[in-house]
Amino acid sequence: MAPTQPGSAHAFEFTGGELCLDFVNTVAHRTDAKRRRDGLVSFGDLLEWSRQAGTISAADHAVLKRAADRSPVAARRTLARAVALREAIYTAMSSHCAGRWVPRSASDAISREAAIAASHRHIATIAGNGSGFAWSWDATHARLDRTIWPLAWSAADLVTSARVNRVRECALETCGWLFVDTSRNQTRRWCDMRVCGNRAKVRRFYQRRQVKP
Repeated sequence: MAPTQPGSAHAFEFTGGELCLDFVNTVAHRTDAKRRRDGLVSFGDLLEWSRQAGTISAADHAVLKRAADRSPVAARRTLARAVALREAIYTAMSSHCAGRWVPRSASDAISREAAIAASHRHIATIAGNGSGFAWSWDATHARLDRTIWPLAWSAADLVTSARVNRVRECALETCGWLFVDTSRNQTRRWCDMRVCGNRAKVRRFYQRRQVKP
């Protein structure tokens, strides 16, 4: 998990193994209608997640918060775009994990945002190393949708790579979190063994007790 600053409203979890999967996992108990909880209900939540994820700096956070306060309608629209992208990533990845056909609407949504992100990405020289290069984002500090660009880029990079075949959906039926399986034999089933894995073990224990004569 990324460190939080004093006073942070919420500490997000970063266990997915890919930026875009961590973003999908901002919904807790996704597949449990009664317990489902969305961690992104305001643009401020999106900013805080981005700061904790490391896609914006503390200074960027302050600049974007002021910009959002000046343009609340634009902030709500940006949040809606981010959430739509999040749900498209979940739909695409969940379908792929289950061996189902990925809906065209999901792949199109990722593609649209990735194209926007790509238009704001350029190659820059690495500071202190004139012979080195790296990808960099446009220095448009007050653009609210710059919070979306790294997410769309991450999603497009993942779905078009061999790593996509290591993506798993947590086996606990009430979870729905996604993660990259980096285990040697690729048999990891839980997003977090300490949480969902233990819950599943406890559930199986009580089920076995109930069926005993």
